[in-house]
Amino acid sequence: MVDKHPEEAVFREFLIAVLLHNEAVADRLGLQPVDVAAAILLEMRGPLAVGAISEELGLPSASTTRLIDRLERAGYARRVRGERDRRTVTVELVEGGMDDYDAACEASRRHLEALGAHYGPEQVPVLLGMFTRVAEAYRSATRELREDAT
Repeated sequence: MVDKHPEEAVFREFLIAVLLHNEAVADRLGLQPVDVAAAILLEMRGPLAVGAISEELGLPSASTTRLIDRLERAGYARRVRGERDRRTVTVELVEGGMDDYDAACEASRRHLEALGAHYGPEQVPVLLGMFTRVAEAYRSATRELREDAT
C-alpha cells in the first residue's frame, strides 16, 4: 500500500508508540491504561471531584467509580469526603502514589532526554506548542466521537 500522506504515517507511528507505551506502563503497574491516565491527571491537577474525572476522561460515572476503586485497591489514590458536605467526594493521590509510575517510566524518560539533544532551546516552545495543540485537537475529536455515539 502506497501512503499518499507520509506525514500522516509518521504521526500514526507516533500514536501507536505512545499507546503501546501507556499500555506497557499500565501492565507493569497492574492497572488499565485509563487508570494510568486518571493518575496522571491527579498528579498534574491535584485532587479532583469524581465528576471532573468523568468529564476529563469522557467516562460514564459508573466507569469512573470502577476506575477509582482500582486506583484505591492498588494504593495510588483515595476518596476524600467533603468536610462541609459529606456527599461531596474528591479523589487525591496518596503520598508517593506516583513513585511506581515514575519508576516504570524511567526508560522512556532516558530515551526522551537523549532525543532532546537533537533540538535547540529555541525549538522547545514550538514543540511544546505543537503538543498542546495536538492534545486539544484529540480532546475535541474525542468529545465529538462520544457525542455521536449517544
